[in-house]
Amino acid sequence: MNTFADKVIAFNRNLDYNGSLPPGIRVMNPFRENPEIAPIAEAFYRKFYNDTRPRRLILGINPGRLGAGATGIPFTDTKRLAEVCKLEGPDFQTHEPSSVFVYNLIAAFGGPEAFYGQYYINSVCPLGFVKQGSNGRWVNYNYYDDAALFEAVRPFILENLQKQLALGVDTRCCFSLGKKNARFLEDLNREGNFFGKIVALDHPRYIVQYKSKEMEGYLGRFLEAFSQEAPPS
Repeated sequence: MNTFADKVIAFNRNLDYNGSLPPGIRVMNPFRENPEIAPIAEAFYRKFYNDTRPRRLILGINPGRLGAGATGIPFTDTKRLAEVCKLEGPDFQTHEPSSVFVYNLIAAFGGPEAFYGQYYINSVCPLGFVKQGSNGRWVNYNYYDDAALFEAVRPFILENLQKQLALGVDTRCCFSLGKKNARFLEDLNREGNFFGKIVALDHPRYIVQYKSKEMEGYLGRFLEAFSQEAPPS
């Protein structure tokens, strides 16, 4: 029987977007762009998901350059990968602000083994986007930042939400990281009927950037939300 890890690794390996995109926007697929990424992500999933237990699903927006774009693991930068997960990363280093909150949450939950034993994190759109600014630099871009982008990638998102359900997730409840993200996910859920309930949580980037002094309170609210939606024992 395939483990949860087997399924995630296969899902990542087959991620590809071949559709059109609005001008000035391009897709970011770390598994196709950097040969270092797939083995790093595979080691992570083999370590924490090498079983057949179902997980509760937590969905962010889409991967960013410094987190999943660098490690293949959502909300996990190279620093947290090495220091907390005790896994070897790529030959460069990244610091992702969202990763700071997520790994504080994981520590408060009881550590990576306990957390990843119950939860699986990915994104509404499992591939990221970058947009070229007026200065020529490419910056992270959210799937919902441009109406034309959302409509272009909507079929891709719907298809891959269905594929993520097949990994072995508990569909009674899905946690959304980002309240705007949750509004779009609710719309997608009306079409695809993926989840019984969507719980909207603040996005880690927002917390770290604007509410860092209230970090402990946000951690408590996240843990309370998880507890309220915990599956029956």
